[in-house]
Amino acid sequence: MTRLVDRGAIVAAYVGIGMAVTIAISFLLVIPIEPIYWLLALPAGLLIGYYANQRSDRRSGPWSRIAVNAAFAGLVTGLTMAAFLIVVKALFFLGDGGYPDFNRVDPKTRQPIPPSCESGAGCVFARYVAKGYGPELAAAGITDAASFTGFYWGQQVSSTGTILVLTLVGGFGGGLLYGAFRPKASPTQTKASSPTAPS
Repeated sequence: MTRLVDRGAIVAAYVGIGMAVTIAISFLLVIPIEPIYWLLALPAGLLIGYYANQRSDRRSGPWSRIAVNAAFAGLVTGLTMAAFLIVVKALFFLGDGGYPDFNRVDPKTRQPIPPSCESGAGCVFARYVAKGYGPELAAAGITDAASFTGFYWGQQVSSTGTILVLTLVGGFGGGLLYGAFRPKASPTQTKASSPTAPS
């Protein structure tokens, strides 16, 4: 074995990237339902961990190789899912202009209609306060956009870490499932793969 992982696991990692992109576009942009994104992390890892070994045709093991293939594909998939979550959060955070709750303009007079907020962190903070989280944030010492920014990104980093761990654990699980239910190698394959004794 000359590679750290099998070629099939590398192909599976690319498939995992495509799957992660599809899930991210579907549930972070098109239909923004973040809890579904979280729920899909584990099964996505299971699927890609299994596929990494199926693609590599790991019929005769060893278990260590099966685990490495599954972990590699799961890690790449998890990193992609985590990266997309951070990127999408950054887009919404930095690009929040407040509309339609803040920074409105009267269509006739073109005059600003209160309330207003500063685009980006200021508007995101204002939305949290408007939704009734003001007392909780104040109790935690978060009273302005600057302190809110640190709190917000701390939460997002924690979320991406959870997504990564769930996908990686799923990848390991997929490898275990493959190892348990894989098709068995034929006697000729086993004989060919076993080392020959010196004459």
